[in-house]
Amino acid sequence: MLTVTAVDRFGGNTRWASTAVLCVAQFVVVLDVTIVTTALPALGQELLFTAHGLPWVITAYTLCFGGFLIVGGKVADVVGARRAFAVGLVGFTGTSLLCALAGSAELLLAARAAQGTAAALLSPAALALLSASTEAGPGRRRAIGMWTAAAAGGGATGWLLGGVLTQYGDWRWVFGINVPIGLAVLPLVAAVLPRVPRQRSGRMDAVDSCGITLGLAAIVYGATEAPAITADPARVLGPLLLGAAVLVAVFRRARRRSDPLLPADLLAVRVVRGANPVGGLMGTGLGLASTASTAAGTDAAPAPHRGVASGLLNATAQIGTALGLALVVPVVAVAPSSTSMRWGFAPAGLTAGLGLAAWRLLPADRSGPGAAQPGGATPVAADPTRGRAADRWR
Repeated sequence: MLTVTAVDRFGGNTRWASTAVLCVAQFVVVLDVTIVTTALPALGQELLFTAHGLPWVITAYTLCFGGFLIVGGKVADVVGARRAFAVGLVGFTGTSLLCALAGSAELLLAARAAQGTAAALLSPAALALLSASTEAGPGRRRAIGMWTAAAAGGGATGWLLGGVLTQYGDWRWVFGINVPIGLAVLPLVAAVLPRVPRQRSGRMDAVDSCGITLGLAAIVYGATEAPAITADPARVLGPLLLGAAVLVAVFRRARRRSDPLLPADLLAVRVVRGANPVGGLMGTGLGLASTASTAAGTDAAPAPHRGVASGLLNATAQIGTALGLALVVPVVAVAPSSTSMRWGFAPAGLTAGLGLAAWRLLPADRSGPGAAQPGGATPVAADPTRGRAADRWR
């Protein structure tokens, strides 16, 4: 458990540096979802992709990323968040290099799947470290706000940067750009990130891990196939129903286990239950909802399960985005062109309403001077000798 003394060691400039490192990691993880889009025609022509196989350059990454997020969060809890972050960063950098050097369609798809798996280890470990290196309150909310902005910035930047790199360089640079970033960040892991001890013991249950991964991957896949729902409903609804059934079976099995992948005491926390749907079914206003729900969900999670909670929050956000497309795209596709935008926003408004209803699960904010901190830590009084920069991140 992170103590107040350990938190104090990471004050001032070091705290800024640790937040920056974690934000850079999240930036590139989300960047790789969109940066490849504008490079698809060029890489498809060079590597002789079929028309059906080309979209899998994106799908292979998102499936493994969304599917392994909760498993990655559990790994961060069991082996330590900083160690998991370092392994994920090395894996992400190495698989990015493999993508850049791929000489065939098959090799690129395999490397993209491995890259998504590494990202699923890197992202929840980063969020767990962000929570561990900042104290609950305004400082942590600012840090999570920056982390959320980095993710949004990565997604938006990918569209532009992918086009620039493809036009003025080569499509391989959309993957190769991650390599110098990873090499620059890796030496900073031991220098500025907090050493967070293992939060829990236990082993990775194969059935739980495979079930969670299969269920999430099936839901993400079904959602990505949403445009085909009018022509082939089974192609979309089949994976969605399969994924939901598998997840239900895993959760029911978890009730009978002493150390499940998703612990009952984590899911019993009211804030965690509320933060996930708020952060997931939103889209519009993502910056507002995601920052608040992520901060609430990680603050309320018990310390031994903070990695899993981070993975769960990331996973629900990924699934929420995918399901949003699954809901809106078919409606827009069948509506007349003059009213397609109006019909598109109708289910989006309904989804936002469901998120608002889930918000009622969140208790009132009772934080303030003298309030207890998560994990039983005693609040620390402001130290006027630390200066403004340090106080903003307390």
